[in-house]
Amino acid sequence: MTQVKEMTNPELNRALAELMGYSIYHYDKDVEENCYYMLVDPTGDYQQLDRKTEAEAWADAPDYCTDPAASLEVQTAAIAKDKEAYIRNWLLCKYGKSITYYTSVSLPVAAEIADSNPRERSEAAYMVLSQVRE
Repeated sequence: MTQVKEMTNPELNRALAELMGYSIYHYDKDVEENCYYMLVDPTGDYQQLDRKTEAEAWADAPDYCTDPAASLEVQTAAIAKDKEAYIRNWLLCKYGKSITYYTSVSLPVAAEIADSNPRERSEAAYMVLSQVRE
């Protein structure tokens, strides 16, 4: 988990975007002025924004760490992959403690999970989608 906690929001957003199927299209002409980067979404659609650097193009990806709607999208993907791992990793991100498969989650904790901030959702989702195990 330390690895995830140490990631900046842009780093975590990019990592999650890659895990969600985003990529970068690099148009490279012989003339530098004609070289650009463009974000490609998981369906293969190109974002119509030409960027000078790859980092600028990745910045066009969803902001999972601060946008509630985007964080719910990545949370949904993580839950679809492994709902128990998502809850375990969320608890680990929130409280710094690991739980076993047999620990029950109380209603107040379930309410906290539902009321997570985008960064907490994103960290737990990253841990599931990238198969990071603590």
